[in-house]
Amino acid sequence: MNHPAPVIRKGRKFDQVVEGARDVFLRDGYEGASVDEIARVAGVSKATLYSYFPDKRVLFMEFARQECMRQADTLESEIDIDRPVPEVLRVVGLGFLRIVLSDFGRNMFRVCVAESARFPDLGQQFYETGPKLMRERMIDFLELGIMRGELKIDDVGLAADQFPELCKAGVFHRLVFGIDDQFTEDEIIHTVDGAIATFMARYGV
Repeated sequence: MNHPAPVIRKGRKFDQVVEGARDVFLRDGYEGASVDEIARVAGVSKATLYSYFPDKRVLFMEFARQECMRQADTLESEIDIDRPVPEVLRVVGLGFLRIVLSDFGRNMFRVCVAESARFPDLGQQFYETGPKLMRERMIDFLELGIMRGELKIDDVGLAADQFPELCKAGVFHRLVFGIDDQFTEDEIIHTVDGAIATFMARYGV
């Protein structure tokens, strides 16, 4: 059953509330975060918080939207699209995998899976500001690589979906099933380098 999108009202302390929520959600996770604690850290009353957000779920999604955009902008600022395709993919892959393995990434995955049946708009909103945004930017870059003669791809959309999945190989399932919660930098680099080698073997010219 679909739920109507909640109305978020902006106001003078709106950003202050979201920043406080960011601190608490990143520290305590979604389940561990309380509205009382968020209001305390944000320096506002609960009445003020509820005047902007009807419940914790909506506040979490606004925090997640802003965090996704912030991380996407940070990663994009580190990319020089004039570099060879494998070099760009390495920057993208490392940045992406570090986000996936971060506390934020883990919290987002768990919340979207746990709440998607009751609140399908939650997962959709996260997809729009996270995975979909990355996919669109990846398609743009792959098309550039094709134009430069570095790549040969018949289905660019499929290739854009495949690369991030390759970057998660061997670590994502261990993370979400609780097998491991810490990964070394060497392991992250090894996983991403393997993803690039596989991707370029399939699509490289």
